[in-house]
Amino acid sequence: MKKTLTILGFLAVFPAGVALADDDCFVPMADWQPRDAVARLAEENGWAVRRIKIDDGCYEIDGRDAEGRRIEVTFHPATLEVIEFEYEDEDVDDRPRRDRDGGDDN
Repeated sequence: MKKTLTILGFLAVFPAGVALADDDCFVPMADWQPRDAVARLAEENGWAVRRIKIDDGCYEIDGRDAEGRRIEVTFHPATLEVIEFEYEDEDVDDRPRRDRDGGDDN
């Protein structure tokens, strides 16, 4: 019985711990750098910003790098340290295909 209660207690707490671990940027808003500082940082790196948003408590920039590649950059809101930098795929093959000769398959 004691073992069952221990396991149930662990399972009740485990999902909450996982949810908290996903929030990489839990910082009080009073400690955040202003949005203008994020825009300046992007400009200094030669990035063309399409949008600055807040995602999971972090600043996130969607835009293009100096070579014109689509990027998504995640920043810590208090330190403006880059947490994640990724190139977005611009794969043309993701669009729905149309029949090349314009006719129906029926």
